[in-house]
Amino acid sequence: MKNEEVIQRIEELVVPIAMQHTPEGSEVKAVVDQWLHAIATDSDFYCDTMKVDRIKLKKSVVKILKENKLFTDRTAFFQTVFGNVKLKPKKNASFRFIDLFAGIGGVRLGFQNAGGTCVFSSEYDKAAQKTYEENHGEFPFGDITKIDENTIPDHDYLLAGFPCQPFSHAGVSARNAVGKKHGFLCDTEGTLFFDVMRVVDAKKPKIIFLENVRNLERHDGGKTFTTIKNAIDESGYNFSYKVIDASSVVPQRRVRCYIVAIRKDLGVTFAFPEFTGPPLALKSILENDVDDMYTISDKLWQGHINRTKRNVERGTGFTAYTADLDKPSNTIVARYGKDGKECLIPQSCKNPRMLTQRECARLQGFPETFVCPTSRTPAYRQFGNSVVVPVITKLANKIKMEKL
Repeated sequence: MKNEEVIQRIEELVVPIAMQHTPEGSEVKAVVDQWLHAIATDSDFYCDTMKVDRIKLKKSVVKILKENKLFTDRTAFFQTVFGNVKLKPKKNASFRFIDLFAGIGGVRLGFQNAGGTCVFSSEYDKAAQKTYEENHGEFPFGDITKIDENTIPDHDYLLAGFPCQPFSHAGVSARNAVGKKHGFLCDTEGTLFFDVMRVVDAKKPKIIFLENVRNLERHDGGKTFTTIKNAIDESGYNFSYKVIDASSVVPQRRVRCYIVAIRKDLGVTFAFPEFTGPPLALKSILENDVDDMYTISDKLWQGHINRTKRNVERGTGFTAYTADLDKPSNTIVARYGKDGKECLIPQSCKNPRMLTQRECARLQGFPETFVCPTSRTPAYRQFGNSVVVPVITKLANKIKMEKL
């Protein structure tokens, strides 16, 4: 049988069992993919441990596959599961991690490049889930707030690019037990960070790795950052962070806040690597012969010119100029598809154009094999919300050097 037919037959056998363990807000395919990857990489199953023991469930599923001649050994099964996957892990990983608020898998890819394998992923956005699946061969679980932390497999590193949302210290009822545990009152929007922390408290990974916007330190007058730092410290982790500009590794001025927290009992102090060197030129990643569909209209370009002029005169508001191709681009954001003002590429005898999907992927350091969404709006949103893969890879390798 062809590989696709084998996978389809495996799924037919596994789905009825997996349905019993599918959490609200997720699809059964997420459970099936996690199980197949767990068998292929010798990792733990996601499952409702109140219903069945993880090890017994895994043995039971493998037995069914053997009886149907769909499993002979792990090496062959690894090839069956990952043979057609664009960005496959190593068969024998040096560490295991989970990928929360996964987006399109940029953080995953960086840690996978460092030799790790993902044992659980979660992403709420449906379009991002599809891009994630197409490239990593795994459909992520959905709403993390609906997932029992005890069902998540054991892991060495917890990775999360959680949303930066307000935390309230007074006047609002606490929304979850973890917030209460850490002595904080949080509104409904602030609970997503505490969903990360309830997983941390249940699974006690060696490393917590978080990525967020550059202004995280100053968000809500510094209250958000203090809440995060204190919660991580109270859970038994040494907290360290660094604001990093990615323009020396990709041609984009993308500045982000990275947090690395190491479990205190491991006795390791983390030192961030330096990112030095000249900023890279935007022209180094541009495509040739770009379709005219990316050229902005006369109306949009004139609107940019008029608004820029008014805003310059009054000293406030956005400005939209064509990019200097010898310098890095401005930060590409999720709203880039609206009007492209963050990065407009000059063209001879034409209005400027927007970046293509592939150029956005290159600005974030994704490999050329990465499959971009064909629709422009979701592609711009997904890459704008993603991370710079070479930065993540360098940080992951530095963490790995600590032999954790």
